[in-house]
Amino acid sequence: MEHPNESNLPPPELLPLRARIDDIDHQILDLLRQRNEVVTEVASIKQRTGFGIRDFIRERELLEDRGIRAKECGLRPEVIESLFRVILWASRDRQAALGAETPLETISKRVAIIGGNGGMGRVMARLFKDAGNEILIADLDTTLSNIEATKQADVTIIAVPIAQTIKVIEEVGPHCKTDSLLMDVTSTKKEPVLAMCAATNGTSVIGTHPLFGPSVHSLQGQRIAVVCERDDHGWHDWLASILHSRGFTVIDTTAKEHDEAMSVVQVLTHQATEIVGRTIQKLGVDIHKTLKFTSPIYLIDMLMAARHFAQSADLYASIQMNNSETERVLNTLRDAGEELREIVLDKDTQRFNKMFSEVHEHFGKFSEQALEQSSFLIDRLVERG
Repeated sequence: MEHPNESNLPPPELLPLRARIDDIDHQILDLLRQRNEVVTEVASIKQRTGFGIRDFIRERELLEDRGIRAKECGLRPEVIESLFRVILWASRDRQAALGAETPLETISKRVAIIGGNGGMGRVMARLFKDAGNEILIADLDTTLSNIEATKQADVTIIAVPIAQTIKVIEEVGPHCKTDSLLMDVTSTKKEPVLAMCAATNGTSVIGTHPLFGPSVHSLQGQRIAVVCERDDHGWHDWLASILHSRGFTVIDTTAKEHDEAMSVVQVLTHQATEIVGRTIQKLGVDIHKTLKFTSPIYLIDMLMAARHFAQSADLYASIQMNNSETERVLNTLRDAGEELREIVLDKDTQRFNKMFSEVHEHFGKFSEQALEQSSFLIDRLVERG
């Protein structure tokens, strides 16, 4: 006899309840549409008055209020908070798309993007076009050459692979106008910034590093590092205005500080992911079989590893091989791995606990934030099944 739960057909008494839920959901969608219309008006006012897109005080008050109301309604406040955080994110993204932080009266610049048909080149093209600028694309498959594009441009952005960056800078730099801006978007900053300064004569030089990949769904909330090396014409303010108008978090830094940070943020983490992936491959592990027994953390690790190896090997190689801090960081990673291997194989619980305590102490208060935010991510992942 078939167990009732094994049938693909829902019990008849569920159907009217599902219909009611559908009707309520449609009402919620209509309310969200109405909310979006109000957000459009908000964006217009913010653009006219110069009030920023994000108001942290307002967001905090809103979330506190919705949490209180949720509790009064017998709903879980943390669930309602999660819902409204997504709604707030969508609101900010909508405002950014409408140019809420873009001044009404802007002077259009001619922006040449060298490598404009590549992933990050396309992101830059969309970003600066949305800000009201004229875009020139020069790439391997365009009739417009790198030099001709640069000669016509107020702003030239180098968006080619890392290995080609210095060569292209040396090619186009001498053709930059004195009062123009030369930028790059590579993941290391010391050598590109020095090359841009050396290849130009008085041209403003700003190195940037978008701290995200070209496949992101939204630019709102993304981070970008900015190294303003030389600027006698106000280009930094112009660039910052555009970036803020799209909801970017702008990190003003130096080439040295940036590259040291990237040796950990990128080199160390990428290498660790590659070690895990290579080990999985060498062990002959069947990922699908292990996922039957997965914990949320293991699933996150495997998702990130698989995502990593599904992307460009040349990109990850360039990131790790062109950072001056790579050798120091990877030697330390090797030493830490050997230390932990020895501790575990010796079954030395005392040393393990000491190591664990030392690392925990090093992370300090960030551990509390990490527990809260990672729990949020885990909950969302589990919800998706």
